[in-house]
Amino acid sequence: MKKYTAKDITVLEGLEPVRKRPGMYIGGVDTVGLHHLVWELLDNSVDEAMNGHCDKVTVTLHKNGQTLTVADNGRGIPIDIHPKYKRPALELILTTLHAGGKFENQNYYHAGGLHGVGASVVTALSSSLVANVKRDGYHWEQKFARGVAAGKIKKLGPARGTGTTITFTPDSQIFPNPTLKPAIIRERLEARSYLHRGLTLVFENEVDKQTETFHHDRGIAEYIEKLIADGNKKQIAEPFYADRKAPEGRDGIVVECAFAWTEATEERILSFVNGIPTPSGGTHENGLKNGLTKAVRNYLSVQNLIPKGLTIAAEDIREGLVAILSVYIQQPQFQGQTKDRLNNQEVSAPIDNFIRTGLENYLLSNPSQAKAIAARVILAARARTASRAAAESVQRKTAVSHRLNLPGKLADCSSTDPGESELFIVEGDSAGGSAKQGRNREFQAILPLRGKVLNAEQASTSKVLSNKELNDIISAVGCGSGKDFDASKLRYHKICLLMDADSDGHHICTLLLTFFYRQLPELIRSGHIFIAQPPLYKVELGKEVHWALSDEERDRILAKANGKSTTVQRFKGLGEMNPSTLHETTLDPQRRTLLRVDVADARKTEATIQTLMGKEVEPRFRFIMEHAPKVEEVDV
Repeated sequence: MKKYTAKDITVLEGLEPVRKRPGMYIGGVDTVGLHHLVWELLDNSVDEAMNGHCDKVTVTLHKNGQTLTVADNGRGIPIDIHPKYKRPALELILTTLHAGGKFENQNYYHAGGLHGVGASVVTALSSSLVANVKRDGYHWEQKFARGVAAGKIKKLGPARGTGTTITFTPDSQIFPNPTLKPAIIRERLEARSYLHRGLTLVFENEVDKQTETFHHDRGIAEYIEKLIADGNKKQIAEPFYADRKAPEGRDGIVVECAFAWTEATEERILSFVNGIPTPSGGTHENGLKNGLTKAVRNYLSVQNLIPKGLTIAAEDIREGLVAILSVYIQQPQFQGQTKDRLNNQEVSAPIDNFIRTGLENYLLSNPSQAKAIAARVILAARARTASRAAAESVQRKTAVSHRLNLPGKLADCSSTDPGESELFIVEGDSAGGSAKQGRNREFQAILPLRGKVLNAEQASTSKVLSNKELNDIISAVGCGSGKDFDASKLRYHKICLLMDADSDGHHICTLLLTFFYRQLPELIRSGHIFIAQPPLYKVELGKEVHWALSDEERDRILAKANGKSTTVQRFKGLGEMNPSTLHETTLDPQRRTLLRVDVADARKTEATIQTLMGKEVEPRFRFIMEHAPKVEEVDV
């Protein structure tokens, strides 16, 4: 047996831990992690604005689509020598984890970047980074490469004004696709401009040769109007808006919120802490929900508006709600470096009390608006009650003798550990037969569906739950839906949509994604939904075998033939594949490719689902007409 001694211990120094395990700092090396580099630099510039030292930030995406510059007119990062470490502060901040000026409150009363790792992580994961600073009357510059200084700080000459400009290029050794997406950057800048009234954000998009300036003096009061308009759902009542300053001696929490009810069937809450989006919510969102629920319940009770025998649940009150919550606190405690959830327990009660008091006053002072909101809530409660009764009826009628009431056509796996178990939802009995033979029975389960499933965007909840195919999915997954959803009962931590690699397969996959997005959204947020990538072609170049997912990939492979004999086989469907081929290309964890389904942009995802899958024909017609000229071939 090999001895385990001190010499086997590896010590990662400097920024080596970041390059070794980037996922610990930015969540991953996919599109979300890549853009997290941009947000870290943007957060630092906006922190200057939040504390009164900056009023303009410019983000430039350069022509190559990978190099990006963030420039602000703030105070400029200090360049003097640190008394303890004998290095320029600029170099320390950009090459040392947990080095920054936000650990104490003297320089930043409120800040989004508090861990002191943001800027240094960008340095670590960039093939090149150049920092330019204007302060103390001079222009300074220092260059870095893959986490280390590429030279000493240089004084370039006199300079007017102050500010920091950082230009970086993501490292292709870390990121499989280091190309930044203009639409994602634009979306974040626009949101930030609403959150910080008076701040001007400029996006110079050299890729598309466009420049946009974002500036909103009314802040989130304008933002809520935009969200409602984008959602394309009728507004029930005028938006409620309130803000809470933090006088000296109080808890230091600044709150700004706006919300309104619409005819949508889902709720949508955008929350922010010190300007940082918190897509997974947290204690500040809990305060908002609790305060809102208490205020509406109190109003309904005092006005004696609740029908006899009807129970008003919190979900009824929030159905159709569109809300924006922005809070500023001195010492935010985020869940992980990606800062997607707030953990500060002390913020819930003050926000709860502030929202409850403000909304109660609003309802009492605006009887016509209050009446419309009350009617909306009561309607939601009645619909939920009817839906629950329908679901219980369906469950009674479709009960099977299988253990745990699982669908009879489910070929389950032998493992009872959800962490290693996978469910493949496949299209048709023929494909299901191939998948059952090609799977690993120990940890892979197969659930075949019959044809195209119901469009969950257009159907009511009761109709969705009464649909046999979709009800089978809910039963197989095991965690229930709606109010009965319980993540702890999830039977598979990987739920994979395995469809034919043609237009019909893509359509069925879209229908299933819509179902999960509307009925089981927590599974998407938790990263449990995947799309399998079966090949469309088998391409043989001499003795070499290649698999192509599309016509374009097939053509790229054929272009490399170099005189070799070629054979191309197109699979008409998964059922046509040999089980061994399906295992090798799509099911084998060592060789397959799975795409994790993620909602990187909630507003754009909502708009896309409504456009493509909703009842309104006109938006879908416009989308098809706009994109039709780009389609060169239709797969029939």
